[in-house]
Amino acid sequence: MMENAVKLPKIDLSSPDRISTARTIRQVCLDHGFFYLVNHGVDSEFIKKVFDESRKFFSLPLQEKTKFFRNEGYRGYTVLYDETLDLSIKPQEDLKESFYIGSLEESTQNFPNQWPPNELLPSWRATMEAYYQRLQTVARRLLCFIALSLNLEEDFFEKVGAYPPAAFLRLIHYPGELSASETYGASAHSDYGMITLLVSDEVPGLQICREKDKIPRVWEDVPHVNGAFIVNIGDLLERWTNCLFRSTLHRVMTVGQDRFSVAFFMDPKSDCVVECLENCWSEKSPPRFPPIRGGDYVMERLRVTYSKE
Repeated sequence: MMENAVKLPKIDLSSPDRISTARTIRQVCLDHGFFYLVNHGVDSEFIKKVFDESRKFFSLPLQEKTKFFRNEGYRGYTVLYDETLDLSIKPQEDLKESFYIGSLEESTQNFPNQWPPNELLPSWRATMEAYYQRLQTVARRLLCFIALSLNLEEDFFEKVGAYPPAAFLRLIHYPGELSASETYGASAHSDYGMITLLVSDEVPGLQICREKDKIPRVWEDVPHVNGAFIVNIGDLLERWTNCLFRSTLHRVMTVGQDRFSVAFFMDPKSDCVVECLENCWSEKSPPRFPPIRGGDYVMERLRVTYSKE
């Protein structure tokens, strides 16, 4: 690993030069849609606490973890080999277990979040709720810059009804002891929503493919950077921009070590209509995708991902 490491730019979320930052983000999204986000305001010690609590859950006996098996709203625990992200390699499932946490506004959810009880994991729920809220704030600030990078008003995504978002926080564990004969912790895929903010431990494995339509694909390792989020563009932002910004193909390879990561998927409000931006199409480049509700797109992608057909 790391023999072919990609050099990703660092975007400073605290920079006072908003226009320059937006221009840099635009170029990054035109090039490959993956970058590091630094000075984002989330304390490293707090992130460490999130990882500590995540490890506590995944270290529980399987019979305890499966009490929180994901419901029809994709909240809760997913077992090993429950998911195949790259449908071309079925029936080979991905080697990982995870836990989904959806919107904290549970009064509007048909399938609310599942929480391990305090007597089992005393600090778990409070830690994850606090982290979810902080990441939602970071993602919202970043989307303002992305709007500016598209020559839109910085509150564009709020005006079109993307807020309050339908974001998912996902804790992920890639077991090391089972990976001797396995290849993929997460097979090749693009994320479904607008943007993803990822933080992982120092164990390698994450790779990106800058040009997903070229064959053969060229994969590059993404090095860990202390204190930085790794950000990538998702499918719905690709649809909004008519492929000006491309969702980035990525995967996680198994490396014979336990690996932990936490991903925050910033998806638009479920009834938000995602359609081609006016400044992203022309007669020579008409809209490539029909309008679609964000929730319909994400839920269908999840359904296919977990289908055993």
